[in-house]
Amino acid sequence: MLEVKNVSKVYGQETTKVVALDNVSLKVNSGDFIAVMGPSGSGKSTLLNIIGGLDRVSAGEVILGGKRIDNLDENALVEVRRGKIAYVFQQYHLLPSLTALENVLLPLTFCGISNRTEKAMDILKRVGLDKRARHKPNQLSGGEQQRVAIARALVNDPELILADEPTGNMDRRTGREILSLFDHLNEEGHTIVMVTHDPEIAKHAKEIVVLQDGKIIEKAKQEPARPRQRTGAR
Repeated sequence: MLEVKNVSKVYGQETTKVVALDNVSLKVNSGDFIAVMGPSGSGKSTLLNIIGGLDRVSAGEVILGGKRIDNLDENALVEVRRGKIAYVFQQYHLLPSLTALENVLLPLTFCGISNRTEKAMDILKRVGLDKRARHKPNQLSGGEQQRVAIARALVNDPELILADEPTGNMDRRTGREILSLFDHLNEEGHTIVMVTHDPEIAKHAKEIVVLQDGKIIEKAKQEPARPRQRTGAR
């Protein structure tokens, strides 16, 4: 479903030149769960941003669903992201003045979808938060806020979920709950590319890709470690 072909990303010029990605190629098939690892500054988040159309390539191509997206203008990229790609960040990026339900409804506002509230509530129920739909972010735990962010990402039925250190702000127990949710989403058929620095978190993926100095130095398939947990647990 996704192919990154010989992609490079360079910031700055001459003495300030920084090569964030250097001729990177990666294929992601439907249903994959890929963990992208590497030290700070290795290019992990840059790769994720380029896949999601948030950053532009300096060279190479990004092909999603058979269509090249790296050369699209910003309006066309917005349409691609709206219908096919969802982001889950380390920071939850919830609007504090809105309830959990209202935050999840935001991506549907301009899509002309009927029964938006019903759909948003269904998604909140899937992540175990239908009973907390009327609560604002400051009334939710960190794990609950991340579940709202995941629900918001899922509400447009994306083909690809991009997650950048999604458990980075959590204690280990809450992080395990969020990873259990990602496991469940992948088992349902969602394709996930997740950036992490933690080997324990990477064990949940089906493939590990290791970056160093902007280059892929290792790719390894694995049997994911997925203990069964109740996804709706607080």
